[in-house]
Amino acid sequence: MTDYIPQSHADTAARSRAGRVSGWSGWIWFAAILMILTGVFNAVEGLVALLNRAFYVSNGEHLVLFDLTAWGWLHLVMGGLIGLAGIALLSGAIWARVIAASLAAVNAVAQLAFISAYPIWSTIVIALCVLIIWAVIVHGDDTGDLR
Repeated sequence: MTDYIPQSHADTAARSRAGRVSGWSGWIWFAAILMILTGVFNAVEGLVALLNRAFYVSNGEHLVLFDLTAWGWLHLVMGGLIGLAGIALLSGAIWARVIAASLAAVNAVAQLAFISAYPIWSTIVIALCVLIIWAVIVHGDDTGDLR
């Protein structure tokens, strides 16, 4: 017999050695898209806090740590960082997963502190952050090399 291996089998073997991508890797893509959307949501939330103070339930007197203007800037900056982390998460790099999980945790705590101003939306964003953290931590190793 000869040692001839058809090209398709050689390609498959090389891909399986390079890194395995399981069916669960879709969760990382989902988390990345959720991070980008959460970043947009935070940026809009920050702009509303800066431009239309009457929109929120609290007038800023009952907020934890900062007034409504400071929270607006914080949400605006966090929104940009979270969106960029979501874009980086699409690469599948380990550093992007660490940053994504960290920023999602910080955002959940920030939303918890902001909950008196916008209770329902803050609760929704906290749930999204928990889902992002779960997807990145539980299924992060399933990505292999997404590029």
